[in-house]
Amino acid sequence: MVIQLSQLNEMIASAYWPFVRISAMLMVAPIYAASSFPVRIRVVLAVLITAVLYPVIDPVTGVDPVSFEGFIILGQQVIIGAAMGFFLQMAFQLLVIAGEAIAMTMGLGFARMMDPQNGVQVPVVAQYFIIVATLLFLSMNGHLLLLQMIIQSFEILPVSQTGMSREGLWLVVSWGSQMFIGAVLVALPAVTALLMSNIAMGVVTRAAPQLNIFAVGFPLMLLLGFVLLMLTLPSVLPQFSNQIMHAFDSAYAAIAAGRI
Repeated sequence: MVIQLSQLNEMIASAYWPFVRISAMLMVAPIYAASSFPVRIRVVLAVLITAVLYPVIDPVTGVDPVSFEGFIILGQQVIIGAAMGFFLQMAFQLLVIAGEAIAMTMGLGFARMMDPQNGVQVPVVAQYFIIVATLLFLSMNGHLLLLQMIIQSFEILPVSQTGMSREGLWLVVSWGSQMFIGAVLVALPAVTALLMSNIAMGVVTRAAPQLNIFAVGFPLMLLLGFVLLMLTLPSVLPQFSNQIMHAFDSAYAAIAAGRI
């Protein structure tokens, strides 16, 4: 069997460019992109997915992988994969923003711990939300939905020089506002109740100036904050599930917007 150089380039490109898209998605997507997730396992997972998809992916013919057109395709695959993972990452970050707001209001803004997902220090309330969200994400098979999305992306938007359209990239940028909207919806009940408690503390301090508000108010706000977290957690989980499904729908819409 004789294989020409052009055929060899097409075989390499047919596996290399899908591998780049899959790797970019795993590098950004939640759980897979966590610092606690070994990089070697991430690379092996990308290779296995590429090997499974290799027979069914339409090859790009007539393009040298090391040419200028090949580098354009390479950049497009990085953008597509990172955009898909970025939608889900923003859905997780809304809980970090909500936990930050609640922690600052209840007086736990100084209590921070390392977030294994992002490798930075976040308030303990935000870390608590991240742990709960990760368990919920795994229970609803979100990690499998991520793999399904990357597989279907090659059917919706095959490997080519076109890549994502301007409308698709704008969907990625505009979804950042949804992250803040979701954070407000999650934190609003607890923050509102804590704000009313602070106002009540201010009234009590005004009525009885001899009362040491720092000795009484700080433990009371901590206790009230934990009680509110317990009471509002049932409403946080459905809100996060809706945001996750919205993120998946937006990712599919961003990919489909790139079809010519």
